[in-house]
Amino acid sequence: LPVSLILSPASHDPTELYHLSPVSRQLTVQMMQNPQILAALQERLDGLNGSPSGYIESLPKVVKRRVNALKNLQVKCAHIEAKFYEEVHELERKYAALYQPLFDKRSDIVKAAYEPTDEECEWKADEEEELTVSKQEEMKEKAKLEEEKKDEEKEDPKGIPEFWLTVFKNVDLLSDMLQEHDEPILKHLQDIKVKFSDPGQPMSFTLEFHFEPNDFFTNTVLTKTYKMRSEPDENDPFSFDGPEIICCTGCTIDWTKGKNVTLKTIKKKQKHKGRGTVRTVTKTVPNDSFFNFFTPPEVPENGELDEDSEAVLAADFEIGHFIRERIVPRAVLYFTGEAIEDDDDDYDEEGEEADDEEGEEEADEENDPDYDPKVRSQTHTDAHTSPPFVKISGVLRETLLSSSQLCWPTTLSP
Repeated sequence: LPVSLILSPASHDPTELYHLSPVSRQLTVQMMQNPQILAALQERLDGLNGSPSGYIESLPKVVKRRVNALKNLQVKCAHIEAKFYEEVHELERKYAALYQPLFDKRSDIVKAAYEPTDEECEWKADEEEELTVSKQEEMKEKAKLEEEKKDEEKEDPKGIPEFWLTVFKNVDLLSDMLQEHDEPILKHLQDIKVKFSDPGQPMSFTLEFHFEPNDFFTNTVLTKTYKMRSEPDENDPFSFDGPEIICCTGCTIDWTKGKNVTLKTIKKKQKHKGRGTVRTVTKTVPNDSFFNFFTPPEVPENGELDEDSEAVLAADFEIGHFIRERIVPRAVLYFTGEAIEDDDDDYDEEGEEADDEEGEEEADEENDPDYDPKVRSQTHTDAHTSPPFVKISGVLRETLLSSSQLCWPTTLSP
């Protein structure tokens, strides 16, 4: 009886344990304290999680008909939800026009087209950031001496040098794309803008990277366009959860001769099979670079991609979404590092909790004679790995909007 009470998937009244005889109750308590029994119970419960109960299949036909009616209502809800997201996109376009003058002024300050007034430069720090008066005076004096020293060495810098390059280097998602040979080019990046599709056109957005004249390419603007879809899939309407990126297109970069950092020249030695002579062959091969971002893999009409292309597009969609939602609207906070600190604080809190829980788990595992470190390692990895991109009809899917995105979001969902 105790074993069936513990391992049975059926629901029991907790008081049933106290209706057992004293001997049975003592045996049950002892079993509940046995790690092996608890592990078996957990395994049984894990097996039940998410498995069909068989209840739906056992329903009478007349009830199944009504369930089908509910499903048809759900499909109609999905189509209404799609219209909702279309209106969200229209609202986003409207407010983007309101933000743009502020972003334009930011760009003018960065590239030294506008010098802000003293009033515009005043910034009151938060109370937590405020220092004592004496400390402030000491820092001001030190800063004044450093500025005077710099003034003697060189002229005043114009605007905010290397603004966007610093932003990129401060964000892991973007810095991972940067190579050393990209940095001299990105020093000429003056602005990044987001342009939404016109009313009545298919849903999309374009990232515009504006460069000052430079020695690397003749383009003044490099673009990356992301096309979206906001309608339920006919074959799987219940999977709809908002707009999805379905493909992206880059642009042609008109590189100056010898300046194309996306290609590199290598020399290989080849030996003639018959004569045995050796010759040196020069080949041009792809090179790692941030500017490969503007030549993404093309999605074929059938939507089927090889594994490498899927991985590249998955990362591409994530980066494009992040630049649009976080980098462009909050660029100065990524330049100073404040936005990164906020993100780190959020993760630290979770990390501390996870560390505590992990410590408890490790203590329990050391006392468990059946503990297998390989099994724990796999479980730990699965629990902390981000879910893969969902693939719908052969196209990698990334949900872009939620009702909270009626304004610029402050967090990015993992």
